[in-house]
Amino acid sequence: MLRRALCFLVICAVIAFSPAVYAAKASTSSAAYKPGSRLLAVVGKTAGASTVPGGQQLTKIRWANHIDAVTGAGKLRLVIDATGPIQAKGTVVASPTPRLIVDVKGAVPGNTDCDIDLGGKIADSIAMKSEDGKDTVITVEMPLMVDESEYKVFTLKKDPANKKPYRVVIDINQPVLPANFSFTPGLKDKLIVLDPGHGGSDPGAIGSAGTTEKAVNLAVTLKVKALLAKAGAKVILTHQDDSDVFGPNASAVDELKARATVANVKKADIFVSIHSNAALNRGAEGTSTYYYQKTRYDSLLARNLQAAMIETGGLEDKGTLPANFYVIKRTVMPAALVELAFLSNPAEEKLLANPQFQLKMAEGIVEGMERFFAQAATKGGAQ
Repeated sequence: MLRRALCFLVICAVIAFSPAVYAAKASTSSAAYKPGSRLLAVVGKTAGASTVPGGQQLTKIRWANHIDAVTGAGKLRLVIDATGPIQAKGTVVASPTPRLIVDVKGAVPGNTDCDIDLGGKIADSIAMKSEDGKDTVITVEMPLMVDESEYKVFTLKKDPANKKPYRVVIDINQPVLPANFSFTPGLKDKLIVLDPGHGGSDPGAIGSAGTTEKAVNLAVTLKVKALLAKAGAKVILTHQDDSDVFGPNASAVDELKARATVANVKKADIFVSIHSNAALNRGAEGTSTYYYQKTRYDSLLARNLQAAMIETGGLEDKGTLPANFYVIKRTVMPAALVELAFLSNPAEEKLLANPQFQLKMAEGIVEGMERFFAQAATKGGAQ
């Protein structure tokens, strides 16, 4: 009953107060591509005919995830059919989110679906568009970065004998997880990424007295950062001030993915997103912590954060709860999302705006982290 009520309140808070949705992106999958076509040209990351007549079209996108029978490694193969010879070149960028950009010369999208969900296992989605009516930019969104050795972009000539058209082929190997857990007690030298919830164009919840969630979240995060630095930890914030991470008015997924990317690219030991809660019921109150159990340690981190915040802040204990929130699901290290208190509750809004209460909650978060590393070490400290 309590869990159902909490879910309802969270949904209400998101709808009522925030344009950013902290839920994971739904995924779909399917493919029918059968590999086996003969590779005719690979020149670094660029391949194709030396002379490219214009006016070609990209007519169809096919894709499939494959598992190597020997190594067990995963690979995504994308094949885009073309009506004539083309050139293609791929470039990987890390910021604001990991993506492979493929520039196709001499062809524009034809009558085909140009935006496809790839399921999120190796890549999230593929989209292609032409801005000049001559060439096409293909964007493959990925959950994790890959390096130069982990992808290929090449072209295939037309194969009349096997009824194959000209094609662009994109192979992406499943990247190795950047985190290699080996937890030891203590905060010294731990790399911790803190995410002040909302910010910039997204104020988050707003209390009846005008207190914005983004201001509270950032203030507490900066206090946590100072305490962690004093303890010898290495701290990285997804954003240092009142700003967006991806960019102003980005989609919710792009903004959330950019925050998770900071932790994944930096190979953080843990990731903690700091928020303030809100509900239509102004009597709702208390502190809660959410986790997505993707490692052995996510719920352990959440329990320690929650217990320590209750001890220092003294608010109602609403417990730890599993959740499908994007930033704790798509980070590869142990992660948690804390809800300090309810901005929609006038009494708790007053507390959240108080620097002394903010410091208490920051102290609780840091204490929770220290307890977590001590307990994780007793469990072996490894993945």
